[in-house]
Amino acid sequence: MLILGITGGVYPLINAPLLTDTGWHDSAAVLLENTEVLAGIEEERLNRIKHTNKLCSSAVSFCLQAAQKTLGDLDAIAIYSSEDFLNAKLKSVSLISPEASFFEDARHLYQFLFEREFGVTLSRDVFRFVYHHLAHTASSYYLSGFDKALVLSIDGEGEDISGLVADVDGKAFNLLKTWPITDSLGYFYLQVIAFLGYADFDEYKVMGLAPYGNPEVYRQAFSRFYELRPDGDYRIHRQCIADLHELLQPRKRGEPFTQVHMDIAAALQEAVEAIVFHLLRHFRQATGHSRLVISGGVAQNSSMNGKILRSGLFDDVFVPSFAGDSGCAYGAAAYVAHNLQADSPILRTPHAYWGTPVHNDGAGEVLESWRTFLDIEKMPHRSERVSDLIAEGAVVGWVQGCSEFGPRALGNRSIVADPRIAEHKETINAMIKMRESYRPFAPSILQERVRDFFEVPVENADFPFMSFVLNVKPEWRSQLPAITHVDGSARLQTVSKATNPRYWELIDAFGRKTGIPILLNTSFNNNAEPIVDSVDDAVVCYLTSGLDYLVVGDYLASKKAWRPEDLACLVVSLPKAAVLLREDRYISHTERGFSHALVWNYQPTRRFPLSEAWHKLLQAADGKQSVGQLMGVLEFSEEQQAQALAELPGLWSDRLLVLRPASRLA
Repeated sequence: MLILGITGGVYPLINAPLLTDTGWHDSAAVLLENTEVLAGIEEERLNRIKHTNKLCSSAVSFCLQAAQKTLGDLDAIAIYSSEDFLNAKLKSVSLISPEASFFEDARHLYQFLFEREFGVTLSRDVFRFVYHHLAHTASSYYLSGFDKALVLSIDGEGEDISGLVADVDGKAFNLLKTWPITDSLGYFYLQVIAFLGYADFDEYKVMGLAPYGNPEVYRQAFSRFYELRPDGDYRIHRQCIADLHELLQPRKRGEPFTQVHMDIAAALQEAVEAIVFHLLRHFRQATGHSRLVISGGVAQNSSMNGKILRSGLFDDVFVPSFAGDSGCAYGAAAYVAHNLQADSPILRTPHAYWGTPVHNDGAGEVLESWRTFLDIEKMPHRSERVSDLIAEGAVVGWVQGCSEFGPRALGNRSIVADPRIAEHKETINAMIKMRESYRPFAPSILQERVRDFFEVPVENADFPFMSFVLNVKPEWRSQLPAITHVDGSARLQTVSKATNPRYWELIDAFGRKTGIPILLNTSFNNNAEPIVDSVDDAVVCYLTSGLDYLVVGDYLASKKAWRPEDLACLVVSLPKAAVLLREDRYISHTERGFSHALVWNYQPTRRFPLSEAWHKLLQAADGKQSVGQLMGVLEFSEEQQAQALAELPGLWSDRLLVLRPASRLA
């Protein structure tokens, strides 16, 4: 039995309000055979748009091709919203959008989408709809291996509620409690981080800032923001958050952080944990469950997860690396699969390497096409050579096997480095990731050695999804400065030889040479893009960052000395979803001119200024001609060419254009 699960919006095919807003972010697709994952990938890995709300058509195509299946082979397509909710949404949207009024109901909508995207007419009966928070809970529960558990789902909102708790025994989900959007922990968190100059999807940044602060400073103020009620209930007094603006001046994005901001982050983290612990204590006692499963966007708060694990409230806690909305692609498919096959076992899933594979032969060909910029060699002893480089202080882009499903790099699309070198924090944050200096990096450790270096509070010592913050043992903290946060903690990943032998062998080789079987591990991307997926993505990120080496399969690549004018030989094109603008502006009271910009059609407020030269070049770019050829066609003067080439590396680094060798287009 084949079941496809999908999440995300329907844009651009249906550009209607309420169907394309941020509530439909993180599009993804996962394909199951019976209850086993055949393939899964987030749409952003393929279309290169962070948290994309676009239809997951590329992800669906990837899953089908990876499994050598067609849409006609599918027994069901699981969608992470209830049918009644989608029908009501369509009805309300149709009042203001002629596009939406065309559809009879949600099944007709998805029939249309699949026919338009793939040219296949599917039966209405193939579509199955799974309630949003049920898809969340299923995404964690069916991966946990628990036969019974308490399940908590908390996020911003989904189908008019912000969270639920359920008692799950086998295949039966017994709903115990739900919370309305007015009591959304996700929105509470977002309101406060907005005061700190952050926006949607920046929550994890504030979680990393919190350990620098003292929660006691604003504890009394935050205590007015919520109320703990009997029977595990709570209320959020969101109107009280306005008090922050009366007490303090909000931080503008880009301004320096002060101790005030750190103390607010600490108080926010403490408040969220207080609410979650309050409800968990009640339902732990009410149900008697000793095992907990957490899902939803708030479950990405690994600091909170670690405290729950360390509290002793539960014997075991499970949280996947994709607890957010993209994970609902798996959750919806798994819920349908297990209901159609009642005798299917619930097995612990040890990894999420479900995405794009990298093979040596193909990787070598791609790297060869970038020879103008790379020196390449094939390594006979990959782990030994790379571990030597890391021990010597190199920071390495590491690309192996199938890409990870979800927002965390787990050793297949990672930047790796020596955890003993304190300077790596500053180097990687500033030169490669281009992110805030306070943010910590995660350690990857051999699974069999985790208790030697970390305080593991439960019998289970398997943490493959980087979902928990645990304490580094005090005697190791000074020796592991690059991965030990200011409070002595780390968001760790255990690596199993059975599930990721290449990454395990690299860490093992490094451990044999240094006595530390741990590597610093952060996602392979810069701040302008999702995690790299293809070999081309990896090369581009490597060439536009301060990384020392790139390892793809058995190949080691290093940078040649290249100049901006060398980029002129590369074929240029616009990124997907990019739109060029040319607008009138006043230079003075009497003189008018034009401004040029690039915007994204899914978020027009994201504007990037362009010079007139690059506006012309990108307007003419057809994905077939090189930068140099286009400058010739446009008859650029020497001055215009010099200007365009000087700007080119910055535009490429910000992913405002796509460059590829001509040989990659053949």
